[in-house]
Amino acid sequence: MEGGEYTYIWQASDWPNWRYDLARLAAPLADVSQAQGRLLGRMADVGMLLRGEASLAALTDDVVKTSAIEGERLDVASVRSSVARHLGVDVGGLAPTDRHVEGVVEMVLDATLGADTPLSADRVQAWHAALFPTGYSNLTRVRVGAWRDDAKGPMQVVSGPMHRHTVHFEAPPAAQLDDAMSRFFDWANASTGEPLLIKAALAHLWFVTLHPFDDGNGRIARAVGDLFLTRADGSPQRFYSLSAEIQRHRSAYYDVLERTQKGSLDVDEWLAWFLATLRDAVAAAHASLDSVLHKARFWRHWGSTAMNARQVKLVNRLLDGFEGKLTSGKWATIAKSSTDTALRDINELLAIGMLRRTEGGGRSTGYELAPLDAD
Repeated sequence: MEGGEYTYIWQASDWPNWRYDLARLAAPLADVSQAQGRLLGRMADVGMLLRGEASLAALTDDVVKTSAIEGERLDVASVRSSVARHLGVDVGGLAPTDRHVEGVVEMVLDATLGADTPLSADRVQAWHAALFPTGYSNLTRVRVGAWRDDAKGPMQVVSGPMHRHTVHFEAPPAAQLDDAMSRFFDWANASTGEPLLIKAALAHLWFVTLHPFDDGNGRIARAVGDLFLTRADGSPQRFYSLSAEIQRHRSAYYDVLERTQKGSLDVDEWLAWFLATLRDAVAAAHASLDSVLHKARFWRHWGSTAMNARQVKLVNRLLDGFEGKLTSGKWATIAKSSTDTALRDINELLAIGMLRRTEGGGRSTGYELAPLDAD
């Protein structure tokens, strides 16, 4: 079938023979490679401990944002605790986690720390089982750790009310999945000649087009892409999050995927979008590194100050990017203390100049870290 004779790219007679103009993509490829080089060079200068902090921040962001793309909100403190525990990083008091958080963390870490391990059906099906430990997605039962069977009809990505919904994409029939996934894994594990950044983008697109599971396909596709990005970086230590950048441009992400899946096997537009988003993700990592360096400087400045465990915990929450306004009530909730105890903790830190009040008074009074002298 030629371009106008099919609806989706997987229906093309020459699927999945991707076509792209490498010369046209040379400039964005060079931009990304240079940005990665600058980031890795900067990381090489900060020392092992701070590299670990930066990697912890990037992986936490990746886990939280790959779920946020799908409309799922994970608790940042729980994710950070889970990542730290898996990496063996000491972050003080660890927040409680649940099976769902643990599952997403295990998938992301297996994809990155185990980037040199071949992809296989068993491996990605194990990721899927980790994502759905109860066997349910919300209130819907899913086939866990197994390809979908289309028992309820073809796999479709839809939006809008049921009586007049819009079909954005329909995946290949379930009967084709064994052969289609085998072909994908053969390509993924072979030396196929593409630059690794291009292979990361193609792997992401290819997997999400096959849509082999009842649910979780987007998160697993992004993990597959991250595996190849890790290979491209030449290090399992992650310092940037592509998922965080995709989440910032979520609508554009879905739009370019839909256009690509309804177009031809010429995927230059998808590759250009992927590379531009990756470049922005690497640029954003510099801001994250700035935050890590500020935290280290903060504790160099205040490290000899006597503080109780509650104060240390809450100050670290502020340093890690507290969402919203920190009030005495929130302090009490997070520290598991009374409001009177929270106010004593806060007033002690106000007195020494570590904290300052934000706008507002009375019950709405908020608190933030006071800037260091040279900030």
